[in-house]
Amino acid sequence: MDDDGLIAAVAAGDDSALRALFSRHAPWLATRLRAILPAADVEDVLQETFIGVWRGAAGYRPDGAAGGWLWGIARRQAALLLRRRGPVIVVLPGQVPSEYQDAGDPADVALARADLDRAVAALGPPDGTEREVWQLLYVEDRPVAEVAELTGVSPGTVKSRAHRARQRLRTALRADGAAAEIGSQVMKGGAG
Repeated sequence: MDDDGLIAAVAAGDDSALRALFSRHAPWLATRLRAILPAADVEDVLQETFIGVWRGAAGYRPDGAAGGWLWGIARRQAALLLRRRGPVIVVLPGQVPSEYQDAGDPADVALARADLDRAVAALGPPDGTEREVWQLLYVEDRPVAEVAELTGVSPGTVKSRAHRARQRLRTALRADGAAAEIGSQVMKGGAG
């Protein structure tokens, strides 16, 4: 059954259709939510999202992609969670106890961070395939099998995308003249 049919079944009260919709869409929704929420909150927002699907299924209009409708609900649930929490408190460097402060030169750290940001931008748009694989494998430290499941591709495809992402990062870091240490930290791990 396609997504529109599942949503219509959910509107009619079919909880098995809701489970099918969840199993089909929860992995990619969780991946996108991890980009905007702390990992501990993703499961709660997913649960609230599908409660919202259950409640709002009768109002769904199949004019566009069901995934866009689901993502809209998830975004709203994430925003509600963040609003309930209130403003984020940022710890300024002067407030961090000296034993926790980095001994490196702040100017060097800022330059390395800028180089790294430019290198990551070389991976393409934030929702691009190579950048998504890089985020999941190297930033979130997820295993290849899990990344394959989340992205809906084979483990071999994940490894190929990771390889291309590492090549692009190396090239961008060399072009920017970034320190080899930063490049080796980003490339550490591998796609095994």
